[in-house]
Amino acid sequence: MSQVPTLTLNNGVRMPQLGFGVWQVPDEEATSAVSTALDAGYRSIDTAAIYGNERGTGEALARSGVARDELFVTTKVWNSDHGYDATLRAFDASLEELGLDHIDLYLIHWPLPLRDNYVDTYKALEKLLADGRARAIGVSNFLPEHLTRLLAETSVVPAVNQIELHPWFQQAASRAFHAEHGIATEAWSPLGQGKGLLDAPVVGQLAEKHGRTPAQVVLRWHLTLGNVVIPKSVTPSRIKENIDVFGFELDAADMAAFAALDTGERLGGDPATLNIT
Repeated sequence: MSQVPTLTLNNGVRMPQLGFGVWQVPDEEATSAVSTALDAGYRSIDTAAIYGNERGTGEALARSGVARDELFVTTKVWNSDHGYDATLRAFDASLEELGLDHIDLYLIHWPLPLRDNYVDTYKALEKLLADGRARAIGVSNFLPEHLTRLLAETSVVPAVNQIELHPWFQQAASRAFHAEHGIATEAWSPLGQGKGLLDAPVVGQLAEKHGRTPAQVVLRWHLTLGNVVIPKSVTPSRIKENIDVFGFELDAADMAAFAALDTGERLGGDPATLNIT
């Protein structure tokens, strides 16, 4: 069994701090990749309707032999299904694809503020939570301004906000807002999508210092900050490497070196303006 610690979300549900993401994994590859991850000790799996791999992910979960109460499954409602009734239908479709009778964490994938429908969408999530069909609910890519409105107009504080977060884009303001309101911060693209971050000299120096790989020290940085993290890979050796990050600690100097890498620039879309379906 893995050494992955759990965080207690604001409704008492416990979530593994390190999970396995399947963004950009084709459905036909998802079963193998998720099976490898489960064998390596991952128990938290993060997918989404738009990824098109819920069915393959569900097949891996069913074949694994891992008890359902040991698994933590996250999926997300896509932009085209915003709105109260459409969200409930999308949830049913995701359940069917995954072959599950409940979801551990259900998220709104993007706020789409230009459409101004995320409050009604979130109210559907509140209904799913009240009915016990989702154990926890939250959001993804929400800015503090979007969260502030949810806090004012709905009843349930989001358990999680899953946002782009890596050493090049450290999101200090959002992390502080989350901490103030009891919202867990979950990092997508935690390794910066492999676009040079792992080749940065500072990261290489820290990896050498600790006798680890660059990816391992970046993931350790996330965990030290208290982030939930969901690295993605389809390579078995890297899947195993990414969960082997609990035998060392970063010191204050290491954390300061990482802090200096922040550019404040996104690799992905801007939640204030993104409006794709």
